Amino acid sequence: MKELLSRWISAWDQFWFEPADSATLGLLRWFSGGMLLYTHLVWGLALQPFFGPDGWQDHLLVGHALRDTLAPSFWWSIPPSLLGVTHAACLLILLLYWVGLFHRVTPWLAFAITVSYINRVPLANFGLDQINSLLVAYVAVGSLGLPSRDARLTADRAWFRWRQQSALGGTASLPAPQPHVSVRLALRLVQIHLCVIYFGAGLSKLKGLSWWTGDAVWLAIANREYQSQDLTWLAWTPWLINLVSVGTVAWEMTFWLLIWHPRLRWPVLLVGLGMHTGIGLFLGMWTFGLVMEMGYLAFVRPESLLAWGAWFRHLIPGSPSAPTSSEPGDSPSKEITPPLASSDPPAVPLSTLSASTSAASGPGRLQPQPHGST
Repeated sequence: MKELLSRWISAWDQFWFEPADSATLGLLRWFSGGMLLYTHLVWGLALQPFFGPDGWQDHLLVGHALRDTLAPSFWWSIPPSLLGVTHAACLLILLLYWVGLFHRVTPWLAFAITVSYINRVPLANFGLDQINSLLVAYVAVGSLGLPSRDARLTADRAWFRWRQQSALGGTASLPAPQPHVSVRLALRLVQIHLCVIYFGAGLSKLKGLSWWTGDAVWLAIANREYQSQDLTWLAWTPWLINLVSVGTVAWEMTFWLLIWHPRLRWPVLLVGLGMHTGIGLFLGMWTFGLVMEMGYLAFVRPESLLAWGAWFRHLIPGSPSAPTSSEPGDSPSKEITPPLASSDPPAVPLSTLSASTSAASGPGRLQPQPHGST
Protein backbone atom coordinates (compact mmCIF):
# COMPACT_ATOMS: atom_id res chain seq x y z
CA MET A 1 0.00 0.00 0.00
CA LYS A 2 2.83 2.37 0.86
CA GLU A 3 4.51 1.68 -2.49
CA LEU A 4 1.23 2.25 -4.34
CA LEU A 5 0.69 5.59 -2.59
CA SER A 6 4.26 6.61 -3.37
CA ARG A 7 3.71 5.88 -7.07
CA TRP A 8 0.51 7.90 -7.14
CA ILE A 9 2.20 10.85 -5.48
CA SER A 10 5.10 10.60 -7.93
CA ALA A 11 2.70 10.46 -10.90
CA TRP A 12 0.74 13.45 -9.57
CA ASP A 13 3.96 15.43 -9.12
CA GLN A 14 5.13 14.52 -12.63
CA PHE A 15 1.76 15.47 -14.11
CA TRP A 16 1.75 19.00 -12.72
CA PHE A 17 5.36 19.90 -12.03
CA GLU A 18 7.67 18.10 -14.47
CA PRO A 19 9.65 20.90 -16.18
CA ALA A 20 8.61 21.56 -19.78
CA ASP A 21 10.18 23.43 -22.69
CA SER A 22 8.57 26.80 -23.48
CA ALA A 23 8.01 26.10 -27.20
CA THR A 24 4.31 25.26 -26.77
CA LEU A 25 3.73 28.16 -24.40
CA GLY A 26 5.46 30.55 -26.80
CA LEU A 27 3.34 29.44 -29.74
CA LEU A 28 0.21 29.67 -27.60
CA ARG A 29 1.13 33.23 -26.67
CA TRP A 30 1.67 34.16 -30.32
CA PHE A 31 -1.73 32.90 -31.43
CA SER A 32 -3.71 34.06 -28.41
CA GLY A 33 -1.90 37.41 -28.38
CA GLY A 34 -2.79 37.99 -32.01
CA MET A 35 -6.44 37.24 -31.27
CA LEU A 36 -6.39 39.55 -28.24
CA LEU A 37 -4.94 42.39 -30.27
CA TYR A 38 -7.49 41.85 -33.04
CA THR A 39 -10.50 41.76 -30.72
CA HIS A 40 -9.45 44.94 -28.94
CA LEU A 41 -8.84 46.67 -32.25
CA VAL A 42 -12.45 45.80 -33.05
CA TRP A 43 -13.54 47.28 -29.72
CA GLY A 44 -11.97 50.52 -30.90
CA LEU A 45 -14.24 50.66 -33.95
CA ALA A 46 -17.08 51.58 -31.58
CA LEU A 47 -15.21 52.88 -28.54
CA GLN A 48 -17.67 55.59 -27.54
CA PRO A 49 -20.80 53.44 -27.99
CA PHE A 50 -19.25 50.67 -25.93
CA PHE A 51 -17.32 52.53 -23.23
CA GLY A 52 -18.49 56.14 -23.40
CA PRO A 53 -20.68 57.72 -20.69
CA ASP A 54 -23.67 57.75 -23.07
CA GLY A 55 -22.95 54.36 -24.60
CA TRP A 56 -25.13 51.34 -25.21
CA GLN A 57 -24.50 49.98 -21.70
CA ASP A 58 -24.98 52.82 -19.25
CA HIS A 59 -22.08 53.38 -16.88
CA LEU A 60 -24.25 53.74 -13.77
CA LEU A 61 -26.57 50.88 -14.70
CA VAL A 62 -23.74 48.39 -15.29
CA GLY A 63 -21.95 49.55 -12.16
CA HIS A 64 -25.10 49.07 -10.10
CA ALA A 65 -25.71 45.61 -11.56
CA LEU A 66 -22.16 44.50 -10.76
CA ARG A 67 -21.81 46.21 -7.39
CA ASP A 68 -21.98 42.93 -5.43
CA THR A 69 -19.77 40.91 -7.79
CA LEU A 70 -16.04 40.50 -8.22
CA ALA A 71 -15.96 42.23 -11.60
CA PRO A 72 -13.10 44.76 -11.53
CA SER A 73 -12.54 47.16 -14.40
CA PHE A 74 -10.30 50.18 -14.70
CA TRP A 75 -12.88 51.73 -17.05
CA TRP A 76 -14.88 52.86 -14.00
CA SER A 77 -12.05 55.32 -13.21
CA ILE A 78 -11.28 56.59 -16.73
CA PRO A 79 -12.74 60.02 -17.53
CA PRO A 80 -14.41 60.39 -20.95
CA SER A 81 -11.67 62.74 -22.14
CA LEU A 82 -9.04 60.00 -21.75
CA LEU A 83 -11.04 57.25 -23.41
CA GLY A 84 -9.03 57.19 -26.65
CA VAL A 85 -5.66 57.56 -24.94
CA THR A 86 -6.42 54.70 -22.57
CA HIS A 87 -7.50 52.46 -25.42
CA ALA A 88 -4.33 53.27 -27.39
CA ALA A 89 -2.18 52.46 -24.34
CA CYS A 90 -4.00 49.13 -23.96
CA LEU A 91 -3.37 48.27 -27.61
CA LEU A 92 0.34 49.03 -27.15
CA ILE A 93 0.54 46.71 -24.14
CA LEU A 94 -1.26 43.96 -26.05
CA LEU A 95 1.19 44.40 -28.92
CA LEU A 96 4.11 43.99 -26.51
CA TYR A 97 2.47 40.88 -25.08
CA TRP A 98 1.99 39.47 -28.57
CA VAL A 99 5.63 39.81 -29.59
CA GLY A 100 6.93 38.75 -26.18
CA LEU A 101 8.57 41.97 -25.02
CA PHE A 102 8.84 42.17 -21.21
CA HIS A 103 7.33 38.69 -21.35
CA ARG A 104 7.01 38.26 -17.59
CA VAL A 105 5.07 41.51 -17.08
CA THR A 106 2.97 42.12 -20.18
CA PRO A 107 0.88 38.92 -19.83
CA TRP A 108 -0.43 40.11 -16.46
CA LEU A 109 -1.14 43.56 -17.88
CA ALA A 110 -2.86 41.98 -20.87
CA PHE A 111 -5.00 39.89 -18.52
CA ALA A 112 -6.02 42.99 -16.54
CA ILE A 113 -6.91 44.76 -19.80
CA THR A 114 -8.96 41.82 -21.08
CA VAL A 115 -10.93 41.48 -17.84
CA SER A 116 -11.54 45.24 -17.62
CA TYR A 117 -13.00 45.40 -21.12
CA ILE A 118 -15.21 42.38 -20.44
CA ASN A 119 -16.57 43.66 -17.13
CA ARG A 120 -17.34 47.13 -18.47
CA VAL A 121 -19.68 45.79 -21.17
CA PRO A 122 -21.04 42.49 -19.78
CA LEU A 123 -23.87 42.31 -22.32
CA ALA A 124 -21.26 42.09 -25.10
CA ASN A 125 -19.35 39.33 -23.33
CA PHE A 126 -19.32 36.07 -25.31
CA GLY A 127 -17.35 32.85 -25.50
CA LEU A 128 -14.55 34.53 -27.44
CA ASP A 129 -13.85 36.94 -24.57
CA GLN A 130 -13.92 34.20 -21.97
CA ILE A 131 -11.42 32.02 -23.81
CA ASN A 132 -9.24 35.06 -24.50
CA SER A 133 -9.02 35.80 -20.79
CA LEU A 134 -8.43 32.13 -19.99
CA LEU A 135 -5.48 31.77 -22.34
CA VAL A 136 -3.75 35.02 -21.40
CA ALA A 137 -4.11 34.18 -17.68
CA TYR A 138 -2.38 30.84 -18.08
CA VAL A 139 0.32 32.27 -20.32
CA ALA A 140 0.98 34.73 -17.49
CA VAL A 141 1.31 31.81 -15.05
CA GLY A 142 3.70 30.03 -17.40
CA SER A 143 5.86 33.13 -17.75
CA LEU A 144 6.51 33.35 -14.01
CA GLY A 145 10.17 32.68 -13.34
CA LEU A 146 10.85 32.11 -17.05
CA PRO A 147 14.09 33.93 -17.91
CA SER A 148 14.61 35.54 -21.29
CA ARG A 149 17.17 32.94 -22.38
CA ASP A 150 14.56 30.16 -22.01
CA ALA A 151 11.47 31.98 -23.31
CA ARG A 152 11.10 30.70 -26.86
CA LEU A 153 9.37 32.78 -29.54
CA THR A 154 9.70 36.03 -27.59
CA ALA A 155 11.34 39.31 -28.45
CA ASP A 156 13.09 39.11 -25.07
CA ARG A 157 14.87 35.90 -26.07
CA ALA A 158 15.80 37.36 -29.46
CA TRP A 159 17.33 40.35 -27.66
CA PHE A 160 19.16 38.05 -25.24
CA ARG A 161 20.54 35.99 -28.13
CA TRP A 162 21.68 39.10 -29.99
CA ARG A 163 23.52 40.45 -26.92
CA GLN A 164 25.16 37.10 -26.26
CA GLN A 165 26.20 36.66 -29.87
CA SER A 166 27.61 40.21 -29.93
CA ALA A 167 29.55 39.60 -26.75
CA LEU A 168 30.92 36.29 -28.05
CA GLY A 169 31.73 37.61 -31.49
CA GLY A 170 28.90 35.76 -33.19
CA THR A 171 30.77 32.48 -33.33
CA ALA A 172 29.93 30.54 -30.19
CA SER A 173 26.77 28.44 -29.89
CA LEU A 174 24.26 29.29 -27.20
CA PRO A 175 22.88 26.66 -24.85
CA ALA A 176 19.41 25.35 -25.62
CA PRO A 177 16.56 26.79 -23.53
CA GLN A 178 15.97 24.90 -20.32
CA PRO A 179 12.56 23.49 -19.30
CA HIS A 180 10.66 25.07 -16.41
CA VAL A 181 8.01 23.96 -13.93
CA SER A 182 5.84 27.05 -14.49
CA VAL A 183 5.47 26.16 -18.18
CA ARG A 184 4.23 22.66 -17.37
CA LEU A 185 1.79 24.04 -14.81
CA ALA A 186 0.37 26.58 -17.26
CA LEU A 187 -0.15 24.00 -20.01
CA ARG A 188 -1.84 21.60 -17.59
CA LEU A 189 -4.19 24.37 -16.46
CA VAL A 190 -5.21 25.05 -20.05
CA GLN A 191 -5.79 21.34 -20.64
CA ILE A 192 -7.87 20.87 -17.50
CA HIS A 193 -9.87 24.02 -18.16
CA LEU A 194 -10.74 22.87 -21.68
CA CYS A 195 -11.89 19.52 -20.28
CA VAL A 196 -14.15 21.33 -17.80
CA ILE A 197 -15.51 23.64 -20.53
CA TYR A 198 -16.42 20.80 -22.87
CA PHE A 199 -17.92 18.64 -20.12
CA GLY A 200 -19.98 21.58 -18.90
CA ALA A 201 -21.10 22.34 -22.45
CA GLY A 202 -22.20 18.74 -22.89
CA LEU A 203 -24.15 18.76 -19.62
CA SER A 204 -25.90 22.01 -20.55
CA LYS A 205 -26.90 20.55 -23.92
CA LEU A 206 -28.52 17.60 -22.16
CA LYS A 207 -30.98 20.06 -20.57
CA GLY A 208 -32.29 20.99 -24.02
CA LEU A 209 -34.92 18.83 -25.68
CA SER A 210 -33.58 19.52 -29.18
CA TRP A 211 -30.31 17.75 -28.35
CA TRP A 212 -32.20 14.67 -27.22
CA THR A 213 -34.34 14.63 -30.36
CA GLY A 214 -31.32 15.33 -32.60
CA ASP A 215 -32.73 18.57 -34.05
CA ALA A 216 -30.34 21.01 -32.37
CA VAL A 217 -27.86 21.30 -35.25
CA TRP A 218 -30.72 21.88 -37.70
CA LEU A 219 -32.12 24.72 -35.54
CA ALA A 220 -28.68 26.37 -35.63
CA ILE A 221 -27.92 26.06 -39.34
CA ALA A 222 -31.48 27.03 -40.34
CA ASN A 223 -31.29 30.27 -38.33
CA ARG A 224 -30.57 32.98 -40.89
CA GLU A 225 -29.22 35.32 -38.20
CA TYR A 226 -26.06 33.21 -37.99
CA GLN A 227 -26.19 31.38 -41.32
CA SER A 228 -23.05 31.94 -43.44
CA GLN A 229 -23.68 29.09 -45.87
CA ASP A 230 -26.99 27.71 -47.07
CA LEU A 231 -27.31 24.26 -45.48
CA THR A 232 -31.06 23.94 -45.74
CA TRP A 233 -30.51 21.03 -48.14
CA LEU A 234 -29.71 18.98 -45.04
CA ALA A 235 -33.45 18.95 -44.37
CA TRP A 236 -33.54 16.04 -46.80
CA THR A 237 -31.00 14.08 -44.74
CA PRO A 238 -32.39 14.15 -41.21
CA TRP A 239 -30.27 11.14 -40.21
CA LEU A 240 -27.11 13.19 -40.78
CA ILE A 241 -28.42 16.07 -38.67
CA ASN A 242 -29.32 13.67 -35.89
CA LEU A 243 -25.91 12.01 -36.09
CA VAL A 244 -24.05 15.33 -35.84
CA SER A 245 -26.25 16.51 -32.96
CA VAL A 246 -25.83 13.36 -30.91
CA GLY A 247 -22.17 13.05 -31.88
CA THR A 248 -21.44 16.59 -30.68
CA VAL A 249 -22.82 15.86 -27.22
CA ALA A 250 -21.03 12.52 -27.04
CA TRP A 251 -17.72 14.12 -28.04
CA GLU A 252 -18.03 16.93 -25.50
CA MET A 253 -19.03 14.56 -22.70
CA THR A 254 -16.08 12.23 -23.34
CA PHE A 255 -13.39 14.77 -24.28
CA TRP A 256 -12.07 14.90 -20.72
CA LEU A 257 -11.54 11.13 -20.71
CA LEU A 258 -10.33 10.31 -24.23
CA ILE A 259 -7.91 13.22 -24.64
CA TRP A 260 -5.40 11.70 -22.22
CA HIS A 261 -4.95 8.49 -24.21
CA PRO A 262 -1.93 8.92 -26.53
CA ARG A 263 -3.51 6.94 -29.40
CA LEU A 264 -6.84 8.78 -29.15
CA ARG A 265 -5.52 12.30 -28.55
CA TRP A 266 -5.07 13.30 -32.19
CA PRO A 267 -8.41 11.84 -33.40
CA VAL A 268 -10.18 13.67 -30.55
CA LEU A 269 -8.47 16.95 -31.42
CA LEU A 270 -9.21 16.49 -35.13
CA VAL A 271 -12.91 16.12 -34.34
CA GLY A 272 -12.71 19.35 -32.34
CA LEU A 273 -10.92 21.11 -35.17
CA GLY A 274 -13.65 20.01 -37.56
CA MET A 275 -16.41 21.15 -35.20
CA HIS A 276 -14.97 24.61 -34.54
CA THR A 277 -14.00 25.12 -38.18
CA GLY A 278 -17.59 24.26 -39.05
CA ILE A 279 -18.83 26.83 -36.52
CA GLY A 280 -16.73 29.44 -38.27
CA LEU A 281 -17.54 28.34 -41.81
CA PHE A 282 -21.28 27.79 -41.48
CA LEU A 283 -22.29 30.00 -38.53
CA GLY A 284 -19.89 32.89 -39.16
CA MET A 285 -18.21 32.74 -35.73
CA TRP A 286 -14.64 32.44 -36.96
CA THR A 287 -13.05 34.23 -34.02
CA PHE A 288 -14.66 31.92 -31.47
CA GLY A 289 -13.85 28.82 -33.49
CA LEU A 290 -10.23 29.85 -33.94
CA VAL A 291 -9.62 30.79 -30.31
CA MET A 292 -10.94 27.40 -29.17
CA GLU A 293 -8.59 25.69 -31.61
CA MET A 294 -5.71 27.74 -30.23
CA GLY A 295 -6.27 26.12 -26.85
CA TYR A 296 -5.54 22.73 -28.42
CA LEU A 297 -1.89 23.74 -28.66
CA ALA A 298 -1.62 22.93 -24.95
CA PHE A 299 -1.98 19.25 -25.86
CA VAL A 300 0.94 19.33 -28.30
CA ARG A 301 4.25 18.24 -26.77
CA PRO A 302 7.07 20.82 -27.06
CA GLU A 303 9.32 18.10 -28.50
CA SER A 304 6.89 17.65 -31.37
CA LEU A 305 6.84 21.38 -32.09
CA LEU A 306 10.63 21.48 -32.10
CA ALA A 307 10.73 18.54 -34.49
CA TRP A 308 8.22 20.22 -36.79
CA GLY A 309 10.31 23.39 -36.74
CA ALA A 310 13.44 21.45 -37.66
CA TRP A 311 11.56 19.67 -40.46
CA PHE A 312 10.26 22.93 -41.91
CA ARG A 313 13.72 24.47 -41.84
CA HIS A 314 15.03 21.57 -43.90
CA LEU A 315 12.48 22.50 -46.57
CA ILE A 316 13.94 25.98 -46.96
CA PRO A 317 16.45 26.08 -49.84
CA GLY A 318 19.94 26.82 -48.62
CA SER A 319 18.98 26.31 -45.01
CA PRO A 320 21.74 24.74 -42.91
CA SER A 321 21.19 21.44 -41.19
CA ALA A 322 18.77 22.20 -38.40
CA PRO A 323 19.80 21.60 -34.80
CA THR A 324 17.55 19.75 -32.39
CA SER A 325 16.30 22.99 -30.83
CA SER A 326 13.79 25.19 -32.60
CA GLU A 327 16.09 28.14 -33.09
CA PRO A 328 19.35 28.31 -35.02
CA GLY A 329 22.41 28.92 -32.92
CA ASP A 330 21.26 26.79 -30.01
CA SER A 331 23.55 23.97 -29.09
CA PRO A 332 21.84 20.59 -29.49
CA SER A 333 20.82 18.90 -26.30
CA LYS A 334 19.31 15.61 -27.40
CA GLU A 335 17.70 13.98 -30.39
CA ILE A 336 14.10 15.03 -30.95
CA THR A 337 11.41 12.44 -31.48
CA PRO A 338 9.81 12.86 -34.91
CA PRO A 339 6.34 14.43 -34.85
CA LEU A 340 3.47 12.04 -34.24
CA ALA A 341 5.85 9.13 -33.69
CA SER A 342 4.26 5.99 -32.34
CA SER A 343 6.63 6.16 -29.39
CA ASP A 344 5.28 9.57 -28.42
CA PRO A 345 4.63 9.28 -24.67
CA PRO A 346 1.27 10.36 -23.31
CA ALA A 347 0.91 13.92 -22.07
CA VAL A 348 -0.37 12.50 -18.79
CA PRO A 349 1.53 9.74 -16.99
CA LEU A 350 -1.51 7.48 -16.84
CA SER A 351 0.71 4.50 -17.56
CA THR A 352 2.33 5.05 -14.21
CA LEU A 353 -1.06 5.11 -12.55
CA SER A 354 -2.22 2.04 -14.42
CA ALA A 355 0.94 0.16 -13.59
CA SER A 356 0.61 0.98 -9.93
CA THR A 357 -3.02 -0.06 -9.89
CA SER A 358 -2.19 -3.34 -11.61
CA ALA A 359 0.58 -4.01 -9.16
CA ALA A 360 -1.76 -3.46 -6.25
CA SER A 361 -4.45 -5.71 -7.69
CA GLY A 362 -2.07 -8.16 -9.00
CA PRO A 363 -10.39 23.06 -25.35
CA GLY A 364 -16.88 39.38 -34.84
CA ARG A 365 -17.37 41.68 -31.98
CA LEU A 366 -19.93 44.14 -33.30
CA GLN A 367 -22.36 41.40 -34.30
CA PRO A 368 -23.91 39.43 -31.42
CA GLN A 369 -22.86 35.82 -31.07
CA PRO A 370 -24.88 33.04 -29.41
CA HIS A 371 -23.81 31.76 -26.02
CA GLY A 372 -22.64 28.20 -25.44
CA SER A 373 -20.98 27.91 -28.83
CA THR A 374 -18.94 24.89 -27.74
